[in-house]
Amino acid sequence: MIALNVNGRETRIDVDPQTPLLWVLRDHVGLTGTKYGCGIAQCGACTVHIDGQPVRSCGLPVGDVGSAKIVTIEGLAPAGILTKVQKAWLDLDVPQCGYCQSGMLMAASALLAATPNPTDADIDAAMTNICRCGTYQQVRAAIHAAAKA
Repeated sequence: MIALNVNGRETRIDVDPQTPLLWVLRDHVGLTGTKYGCGIAQCGACTVHIDGQPVRSCGLPVGDVGSAKIVTIEGLAPAGILTKVQKAWLDLDVPQCGYCQSGMLMAASALLAATPNPTDADIDAAMTNICRCGTYQQVRAAIHAAAKA
C-alpha cells in the first residue's frame, strides 16, 4: 500500500511503486483532470504540483512521491473559488481545444507563486508545456493579467 496526500486528502493505493503517478491519479484516485499527452514528461499535459513545484506526473513513479503533498487541477481551486490565473484563463479565452490547459494552468500557477510579477522571459522559461493549438500568446497575456489582479 502506498499512502498519498492528494488535494489535502490522505488516500491509500495498492499499486506497484513503479506505476507513474499520472495513472494512479487517473485510474485509482479517479481524478481525470490531469491529462496524458506524451508519456515521456515532455509535453506537460500531466503537470501537477508536488510540494508546490510543477512536476510532470507521467514520468514520476508513485513510489518516489513519499509524503509530499500532491495538488491536481481539481485541487487548484478548493471550494470552487477560482484562482486569479483560472479567472484570467476564462476572461481571455485562452483554451481552444483545451486538452493541454490543465497542465498549463498548473505550470502557470506555480510560476506565479514563485514569481508574482513575471517578465516575458520568466514566462517563456517556466511555460514549457506544449499546446497543439498554439495559444502561447494568450497564455502569456493571461499570466500577466493574473499577476496584476
